[in-house]
Formats: sequence, structure tokens, C-alpha cells
Amino acid sequence: MAEARIAVAEPRVNTIEEITTPETWKEVFKTFRSTATKRYYKVRNLIYNGVWPASLSNVRLTVLTCIFLMLVEPSITSSVNNWLWGIANVLYIPKSFPRGLQAVIVSCIIGIISFIVLMILRQSFLRLLLSYRGWMYENPKSHSLMTKLWCGGVKLLSGYKPSLYSCQRSLPRLPVPAVKDTLNRLYEALKPHCTEEELKEIKQLGKEFENTLAHKLQNVLIIKSWFCQNYVSDWWEKYAYLMSRGPLPNNSNYYICDECYWMPTDKPVSRAACLVYSLLLFKRLIDREELEPLVIRNTVPICMAQYERLYSSARIPGENTDRILHCEESKHIVVHVKGLYYKIDVCDSKNQFLAPTTLEEQVNWIVKDATKHAETQSDSEKSVAALTTLKRSQWATIRQKYMGTGLNKETRRLIERAIFVLTLADYEPKNLTEKGKFLLHGDGKSIWFDKSFHLIIFGNGAAGLNCEHTVADAPAMAHMWEYILSREVIEKLFDENGYCMPFSRVFKQAKVKPPQRLIWEITPDLDNIIQEALTLTKMSNDDLDLIVYDHQKFGKGAMKKCMISPDAFVQLAIQLAYYKDSKKFVQTYEASMTRLYQGGRTETVRSCTTEAKDFVLNMVQSDVDKTTKKALLQRAAEKHQNLYRDAMNGKGIDRHLFALYVACKGLGYESEFLHKIITRPWTLSTSQTPHTQMSSLPDANLNIFDDKLCTGGGFGPVSDDGYGFSYIFPSEKRFFFHVSSKHSCPQTSSERFVELFCESMEDMVALFSED
Repeated sequence: MAEARIAVAEPRVNTIEEITTPETWKEVFKTFRSTATKRYYKVRNLIYNGVWPASLSNVRLTVLTCIFLMLVEPSITSSVNNWLWGIANVLYIPKSFPRGLQAVIVSCIIGIISFIVLMILRQSFLRLLLSYRGWMYENPKSHSLMTKLWCGGVKLLSGYKPSLYSCQRSLPRLPVPAVKDTLNRLYEALKPHCTEEELKEIKQLGKEFENTLAHKLQNVLIIKSWFCQNYVSDWWEKYAYLMSRGPLPNNSNYYICDECYWMPTDKPVSRAACLVYSLLLFKRLIDREELEPLVIRNTVPICMAQYERLYSSARIPGENTDRILHCEESKHIVVHVKGLYYKIDVCDSKNQFLAPTTLEEQVNWIVKDATKHAETQSDSEKSVAALTTLKRSQWATIRQKYMGTGLNKETRRLIERAIFVLTLADYEPKNLTEKGKFLLHGDGKSIWFDKSFHLIIFGNGAAGLNCEHTVADAPAMAHMWEYILSREVIEKLFDENGYCMPFSRVFKQAKVKPPQRLIWEITPDLDNIIQEALTLTKMSNDDLDLIVYDHQKFGKGAMKKCMISPDAFVQLAIQLAYYKDSKKFVQTYEASMTRLYQGGRTETVRSCTTEAKDFVLNMVQSDVDKTTKKALLQRAAEKHQNLYRDAMNGKGIDRHLFALYVACKGLGYESEFLHKIITRPWTLSTSQTPHTQMSSLPDANLNIFDDKLCTGGGFGPVSDDGYGFSYIFPSEKRFFFHVSSKHSCPQTSSERFVELFCESMEDMVALFSED
């Protein structure tokens, strides 16, 4: 079906066969030079990161000092001079060598040895200092003397201007908690939503596990922690994500929105060009390791390892397990318009990024070409992306059978190896909810869900991302997106007509390759499979009940006036809203981070606590006085904060139990206790999206930014009879939250939950109002 159309394609559009034409020697040399340059910087950065927080300038300083002492021989340092010349005798340096050469040899040896010793000591002491966690449990405005001394020590030992990955070697390793401590924390966390009989059974199973398998499995984790960067992260990636066989949309992938109401331009092509260019700039910062690493309270660095695979990555389906494909050398993006795919090389012949105006021209040509050819394409040819919505094993079989050779293989490879994929959608969302719903699952045929992220531009110029969860958690993607959106808000990227602004500096774009239309070859069997996939994904999409809500009555400022952490405030409001709706308490998941440790990703905060239950039960009683309710709220909030801190500090419950479960299965054992705990459903799944991760951003509370605040992002419900709930605090005055559930569940309603949640927050704030 596709072959007949290749012959009538526009002359400017190259077919797959033309892409594989042998390169000229000049192009080969350019490719070699580009690769060699990248290798040089990579090796340089590896050395720089390996010695950090020390610096190679320390070697030069030590060598020059030793040479000066040995040749000038100041009287005040005579003992040191004699010691240095004594080393020359010990090293058996020939006496025939000139005195200056002997001094240089001794100085170089001393400089290198002292540098290595200093580097190891400095890294070890810094790692030891970064293991201290007392600062987290103290009020940021009134630190103890111990914490002040610790803070000074960290800053003294830390190097100057670290690169993106400089701090990695100095981060401590995630500790393996004691089994008994984890079990005790688990029993406490289960009390609010388990019956006495259930809890008694779990404790009996836990005791049996502790007396039999626990010691052996714990030893496996301890040994693994000695030799691996992180004892749980690689297993988490493999078994929680890559071995999951369910579809990605509405289940695993998540979305991120752009500004709430403001758009820098109403021209989707122009906005696409500027967003692509900004994304390429951020990629260059990562590639060159020039992106400033994130630190907490301007002192404590966090792990930045997830940034390495943000770009040029894809999740490749497999029969039993998926894998991550990461192509460092990728220099193209794929643009999807009206069901057609095009390749754009984002670098010119001098290896410069295409300027926004050049990208604008290229995307404009693609839109015109796609409009011209869209009517000649079958529905299945324009819906191939629907295959990425299938269950992973099914998609792997189809990919191997129908996309393993010929045109389909070449097109598929170009998509999977692209830096990212851009979709220009005709759809124009009328509100935040419609935007979020499309970004999460699209129309079933517009998003290639396997890509690490997929940029979507709507017909009215709005934008957002769909992100695959394996390569990076939401905070890393949010950091990237924050950089992109801040450029739009702060810099003038568009002219008065809404088109891309040309560079103010002198810039000459070198030779640019034209876009290349990619071709699919659809057989009758594949046609039927695509239509079936499209039908299934549309059913799933229609079942999703999503609401994105802009809460303008108050924001985190009002919550902080109640002397309550905004995160704890929202979590307790969720518990109160759910109890009002269902008259019960359920297992609740809140995502926390463990990036204070090497290779750290996430940990679970079980936010349905006994304290939260006590607060909720009293809050719904009209005969309980306000003072009691307020005290219970503050007590529950304090408990939640401590749980969150514990999770960040490696004292969580669920990742440890998960690792024990993996070790248990890997060694061929069976544990009823671990199976029972691991498979318990998370009825409420919640997460806070971080905001203002970049220290250089202006104050988002200024009125000028009210319509430019990021809406955050969301995800589908984890449980069929539960809710997904994400939220973001972009300013003191308001916040956004995203509620998802399934229409097919008669017990849930996102609209009803939103109303109850808002009502619950207002009731909580009213506790602190003066009568």
C-alpha cells in the first residue's frame, strides 16, 4: 500500500533508501571529528568528576610549591627542604641529572601522591558528612549548633562549581534498614485500614518470615549494597517497570502541562520550533555536564543520574521484559503531523543546532506536505502509534513480526532512536482538563508511548509532555520542563506577530538537510491489528475520568499560616475527602525521593496513619470542639512530615520489602508474608510535583506571573476502584491538582472527589480562623 505513494512523493522528501546512501569522505571526516570531540569532553568530564571535590589545579600548586622550596631553599623552611631532597635520594634519581630536573621529578611525584591522598580523604569525609540527616528534622530557621558546624564542614569540603555529575561519588549509599525495624513500621502503617484479624494474621506471617527467610534475604541485600551503587534501584527499574506487561498509557506513563492560561504565541508551528530549540539547549547542558546540579537548602547535593537518559531514549518491548534503548549519538527528532512521520536533523553541516527560525521553516514545510499527503494515507498508516498502547508482550510480538525488516524496520528505528518525538495535533483543548486528558493518552494514535518523552503541540499553541516512567521520575522531567517554560516567560522568543525571533547575535546557519518523510508498509494483517489496538485504547481512554483543577481560594501560603506543611495539609485533606466519600480508610501511596543517595529514585510514604485516622474521625463529628480538631490535625501533620523525612533518609518500608521479595523469588523461595504485602492494592496513589527547582528563577508570587504558572502533571489511577491524585504548589496564592479515576467503577467519581477535597481543605483552614 505504501510503495505506490513513494514514487509520487515531493522531490524534497527522501525515502528510506535515500537515507542509507553512502556518505562522502568529507561527511565521514565531519562525523569522525564530531565523535572525537564528544569523546574528548566525555573523558575530560569523567576525570573531573572522578577527582571532585578536589581539582587538578591542586596538583599544579603542590608541584610548583615543591619546586620553589627545593630550588630557592628559603631558610625558614630548611627542614622541609632537606626532607624533599632526602626523597630524591630515596628515589635513586641519578646524580648526573641537573638539579632543576631532580626537583621537577620529586615535585611531580609528591604532587600526584598528595593529590590522590587528599582526594580520597576529601571524598570520604564529604560522604561521611552527607550521611548526617539531623538537619532534616530541625526547623530550617533555627538549626542546632551541630547542624551549623556540619553545614560549614560540607561547604568547606565541597568543590567549586561542580558539574552535573560531580557530586555522584560523594553521595552516600542507600542503607539497608534492619528487617525488624521495617516490619514494626509496616505493622504501624497497616493499623488504620486493617481489621484486628487481618493485622493479627499479617503479624503472625511476619514473625514466621523473620524467623526463617528474613536473615538470609537481608544478607543478600547487604552484600549487594557493598558492590552496587544502590541496592534497590536497578531491581526497581527492571521488575517494577520493564517487566510490567500492562499497557503504558493511563497506567505507567504520566503527563506534564505547560502554563495554565498564558501562551507565548497562538501559532503552533512557531511555538513548536522554539520549544524544540529550548529542549536541545537543555540537552546540550546535560551532554556537556554544564547543568548545575540540584542541592537542598543550598548545601546538600542530590543524585542527578536520571538526567543521562532523559533524551534519545525509548522503552523497547520484549516478550517477557522490556529494555531501554539509549542513543547518545542521535541527532534527529521525529515530527508527527496528521498521522505522517518526518525526520528532522537538528544539526547543520557544522554541527550547530538549527536556529528556531530554521526549525520553524522546516516544521512549516512538514505541515504543508502532511496536509497534501494525509488524504492519500489509510487510517491504519496514520494510526501506527496505537500499537504502542498494547500490552507489552503483544506489542513485542507485533514489532518483531511486522517491523523487523524493510521499510517498517527503518521507520521504527528512526522513531525509537530519535532525540524525542514531536506531535502537532489539530485538537484544541478548551480547558485544563481537556489538555491533561489528551496529554495522558492522546487520541490513541498520536503519541509514541515508548519514547522517554513525547512533545505535543495543540492547534491553539498550548503544549505539554507525555513521559515514559522507566528512564526518569517526574522531578527530573519537571526540571527540564521548568527550564523550557522559563525561557518562554523570561526571554523574548517571538515577535509581535507570534513568529520565532531571529537571533540578535550574528549567526550563520550552515547547510541544512531537508526533512524526510518516513514510510510505513501496512499489510492487511497489520491493518487489522492496528484497528483492533485503536479500538482497545479508545475504550481505555473513554474510561478515564480526569479533572485538572485550579484552586484559587488559597494556596500553600494559607496552609503555612496554619503552621502545617503544605504537603501534609493536602495529604490529610485527601484522607478526609475519601472518608467522607466512602466511609472507610484505605492504603495510600505518596511518592517521596531517595536522591540524597547514589542512584536513588523513590520511596513510598504510607500517608494513611493512625494519627490521620484519629483526625478524620473527629473532624466529621459535630460535637468535637475546634481546639481538639486543630490539635489532632497538627499532630497528624507532624507524623506525616516525619514519615516523609524517614522515607527520604532510607527508613522507608516498601522499597526494602520489595528488594526482599525480589531476592526471595530470585533464590527460589516462597514467602506468603512478602507476597501478601507486595500485592495489597494502593487505592489512593498521590504525588507532589516539585516547582522552582532552578534557583535563578524570579519570584512566581508576583502578579505578572499569575497566568503563567505551570499546571503540573498527573497520571492514571493505580487501582481500578481508586484515585490518582497529583498536585503542585507554583505560588503562595493558589495551587493545581489532578484527580483521576475510572468511569467503569461505580464507587468513584473524580468530580465528586474534587468537591469533597475542596470542602475538606476549607474545613481545615476554618479551624484556624478566629471566632
